[in-house]
Amino acid sequence: MSFTASLRKSANSIWVKEQSHVFVKELGSGELKLEVFQHYMKQDYQFLIEFSKVIAVAVAKCGRLSDMEWFSKLLNETLNVEMSLHVSFCKDFGISLSDLLETKMSPTVLAYTRYLLEIAYSKPAVHIATAILPCSWGYSELGKKLYLQGMPVNAPLYCRWIEMYNSEEFAGLAQWLRDFIDRETVGLSSESLVVLRDIFIQSSRYEYLFWDAAYRMETWHPLP
Repeated sequence: MSFTASLRKSANSIWVKEQSHVFVKELGSGELKLEVFQHYMKQDYQFLIEFSKVIAVAVAKCGRLSDMEWFSKLLNETLNVEMSLHVSFCKDFGISLSDLLETKMSPTVLAYTRYLLEIAYSKPAVHIATAILPCSWGYSELGKKLYLQGMPVNAPLYCRWIEMYNSEEFAGLAQWLRDFIDRETVGLSSESLVVLRDIFIQSSRYEYLFWDAAYRMETWHPLP
């Protein structure tokens, strides 16, 4: 079993809970309320901004030029392609670019992105890759799972979201991260592997919490 396969196994209970969350179920059936999905999309845009910063740090910390090139490509795809598609997609949902830019991160998204940034600035590139893997790999699994169960033809915009994350191109991003991690962990001590496993599990928890916060349309409560 590869190291990343063992990571996936160690966090399986969290991933099962994530994939069976009511947000995911209603998205797959087309029953998810539009305002809930709009809230999710706005929070996801804010997440992508911070996610791009994490990838940028990974570029600087890579030891091989080929790895720097790949993380640079991922940064470009996220910052200049995925986020542009996100803006276009949001427009179809009645969300303007100004709406996206003016959105304040929810407590959960703030905590998740700060966790990723802390890993990025304090740890090597393999730790960064491990921290972002649950996002990349998790979305790929979700997209394929929802696609296979049958598209919600009554909700064409949700179908577009599912098709995007069901794509082989997106699956390829997760596979490259897995290959990178599996290569970089060869010969590491058991203590180092435990640290990486803890990072993977913590990011997996945050992935679940992201969906849950989106479904609750989590916001900051006014101070008393």
